[in-house]
Amino acid sequence: MTTLTITSPAALVTAPLDADDPEGLARLLVKVTVERGFRCGSYKERCLRRRIAVRMRAKGVHTFDDYARVLDADAHEYDRLLDALTINVTKLFRNWDSWSALAAKALPKLWDVTGGAMRVWSAGTSSGEEAYSLAALLHRHAESRGETARLDGALVLGTDIDRASLAAAARGTFGDAAFADTPAELRERYFPGALPAAAAPELRSLVAFEHRDLLLEPPPAGPWHLIVCRNVLIYFDRQTQEVLFERFHEALAPGGMLFLGKVETLLGPARQRFAAVDQRERIYRRL
Repeated sequence: MTTLTITSPAALVTAPLDADDPEGLARLLVKVTVERGFRCGSYKERCLRRRIAVRMRAKGVHTFDDYARVLDADAHEYDRLLDALTINVTKLFRNWDSWSALAAKALPKLWDVTGGAMRVWSAGTSSGEEAYSLAALLHRHAESRGETARLDGALVLGTDIDRASLAAAARGTFGDAAFADTPAELRERYFPGALPAAAAPELRSLVAFEHRDLLLEPPPAGPWHLIVCRNVLIYFDRQTQEVLFERFHEALAPGGMLFLGKVETLLGPARQRFAAVDQRERIYRRL
């Protein structure tokens, strides 16, 4: 029987990793894909290596094969690994300038087209900050026009592969760090009270969450008037990004809009299928 030696915590910081083992990495990624259905092959290898290395150091092992044995021995470690791989880092109104541009240049046009019954998909919503941000801007726009009654048919759907993050999203409460980019007026209006602050009922009535694998499952039934997928695509290889752009295009209603992260941009055929509404802030309209 093989004995797995775990390095003492004091040695974790300096423990060397056997990073030059492509075969071992390949075996580990196949294992994760087969046993947990996580499509490792669509992610950029350097991102996978970096995040797996974090977990290897945490468990005090040096090789990919040793880490695979850790996964066999500790069911909870699989959850920690998948949490690391799915990059659950977010804030409410992250990069406020981009959200401000969305509120000024996209929401009014979409509101006029839909009569307020907007369907918004937050793809890769993590713990819900993005979905609640969208709901707040949508409600604020309706309120400014005295048309909140028209929100009865509106929906902001947040989807993610991480069930623990979705459970946090459903709770709808946020600590201080989540509000780092949130303007004071939005904080006071939609997340009142002491920390951890709960989303106001007006937002909860607009949002819903469901588990969905962005890579393996089709988009939720549309059409969607706005799709928001920010700081997710950068972790995928180019081929996967192009596939997702095609899916987003098909899922959007004619004239619907796509909102990406600041370091993301359209690739391949998607450049002919979307027109820039605000190139700087990564807001595009479906052609």
